[in-house]
Amino acid sequence: MHVVITGANRGIGAKMAENYAARGDQVTGTARSDAGLTKLDVTDPASVERFATGLQDKPINLLICNAGVYLDKGHALESGYGPELWGETLAANVTGVFLTIKHLLPNLRAAKGKIAIISSIMASSERAPGGSYIYRASKAAVLNLGRNLAVDLQGDGIAVGIYHPGWVQTDMGSAAADITVEESVAGLVQRFDALGMETTGVFETYAGQALPF
Repeated sequence: MHVVITGANRGIGAKMAENYAARGDQVTGTARSDAGLTKLDVTDPASVERFATGLQDKPINLLICNAGVYLDKGHALESGYGPELWGETLAANVTGVFLTIKHLLPNLRAAKGKIAIISSIMASSERAPGGSYIYRASKAAVLNLGRNLAVDLQGDGIAVGIYHPGWVQTDMGSAAADITVEESVAGLVQRFDALGMETTGVFETYAGQALPF
């Protein structure tokens, strides 16, 4: 199985790459700066095009859209959330996901592959405790993107799932987070294995719990 993982240089992405490689899958891990991985800056359309061209017609069985940013963490409503952060966040968390999927569609179609989008429980409109407006908006947008792609790609036999990895002990999640990277990734890999056309469009946690939209 050929697995492509964006943002595979640290945290959840790096651990997923490690786990898939350990079980014998072929992994193409990417990072904004090469870091010994394949270079891909999802915020740069030219970089996405170069990456897709480099893969040529190689089939992709699983594309994991993991790269993302959380730039407004801890901001106050009155003083934070600068306009430049909206553009940077949406470029990474939404547009970058869309462009990556768009340019890799031929490779996914060749394998009738799957797409796993890492979103967050913070995408939920029903669960809205306030704060983190930019990050929440971006994750809600990519949830909507994934749900609509699930509809449009049904005819190609490509399943799409959207996932909350948990509050994970990474640079983004902090040491105070609930679960380890190992726990999150073990659950996510199980979710991705279980994803199929009968469950396409699913929005769930790493542990398999359905989340409200």
